[in-house]
Amino acid sequence: MTARALLLAAISMGPSTLQFPSESRDSIVLARGLRSMGCHVSSADDEQWLLRPRPLAGPVHVDTELSGAATRFLPPLAGLATGPVSFDGHPVLRQARLEPQLAAMSSLGIRVDSPTGGLPLTVHGVGHVPGGAVSLDSSASSQMVSGLLLVGADFDHGLRVRHEGPPLTGTPHVELTVTMLRAAGAAIDASVPDSWELRPGRLTGRAWTIEPDLVAAAPFLAAAVVTGGTVRVPRWPARAAQPTAALHEALTGFGARCTHTTDGLVVSGVDKPHGAEVDVARLGELVPVLAAIAALADAPSYLRGVRRLGGEPDLASGVCAGLAALGGAVEETPDGLRITPRPLHGGVFDTRGDHRLAYAGAVLGLAVPGVALSDVGTTAKSLPGFPSRWHRMLAG
Repeated sequence: MTARALLLAAISMGPSTLQFPSESRDSIVLARGLRSMGCHVSSADDEQWLLRPRPLAGPVHVDTELSGAATRFLPPLAGLATGPVSFDGHPVLRQARLEPQLAAMSSLGIRVDSPTGGLPLTVHGVGHVPGGAVSLDSSASSQMVSGLLLVGADFDHGLRVRHEGPPLTGTPHVELTVTMLRAAGAAIDASVPDSWELRPGRLTGRAWTIEPDLVAAAPFLAAAVVTGGTVRVPRWPARAAQPTAALHEALTGFGARCTHTTDGLVVSGVDKPHGAEVDVARLGELVPVLAAIAALADAPSYLRGVRRLGGEPDLASGVCAGLAALGGAVEETPDGLRITPRPLHGGVFDTRGDHRLAYAGAVLGLAVPGVALSDVGTTAKSLPGFPSRWHRMLAG
């Protein structure tokens, strides 16, 4: 939500505020990129950021670091700048498949130079983008669709995007993009599957209240499930833009009790999680944490709807390798993961530089002595200070 609110604020008329913005590395990198292109972003107050849009201009260089969101969201915005904007990032992201999005940008009237079809790249903005209709295969990352949609209302002729290719992963993230576009005043039609039509029109700055991040909250909620304890996440909305209902259903399947109160969401566990069949089609990024719960359950579990968990690196293989290193049993199927609980032992849980895998290892460590994470620092991508927060939770 923070990433999308920043992009929408950058093309809106008038200032926008973000109440309770995410402290994630993605958010910091995006805010820095917007500043470098000319936007005023004040983040001195941790609980409220202020963004005032300014004319975007180059020449400027943007380092997207290890942020996939910044790598896919900022280049389309740079098409609205005047002058060249160059992008580069971490070597891992230089391997990211950006060709479909870059080709779509070219079709819409944005001049892009990219010798490798990805990072590094340069966008040569002329202050406006003609827009129009475009098709692309965004199965590698739904962020390619969201990156276009978030700035498409400012294109001269609007934007019509169609996904063509294997089933789109990250559908809830595109739905979140559409929801926030409408909240910002955009006229967008998403009634046709895998197709979005966005009419041209200036958006208006507004106040955004950012929900607690589902990915960052998941390990804390899972902690209650695997220990039989109780955890509360404050400011959890009863009606959320994220797929919180799917998470509630998953945790309930494992035997937990989920309760909304005036103070937020409260999750309480039982003595031992139950085995369950869980539909994770809308919870792709939470599969590692849900798999950790399943590995500690009293019976086998099946995580259905995994299909393909893309990213840098692949999540499904990371889950299987991490659990196997601790003595767990995971069977990959064409549509999911079948997890059979076994007595687990200590060892190194390889996070592969992925915050979502690190969260899974932390959950396992609550019940298995001697679990060590290869890199806990990677959690800063979604939640800086995770280790200290984890300790405070355990201390009650």
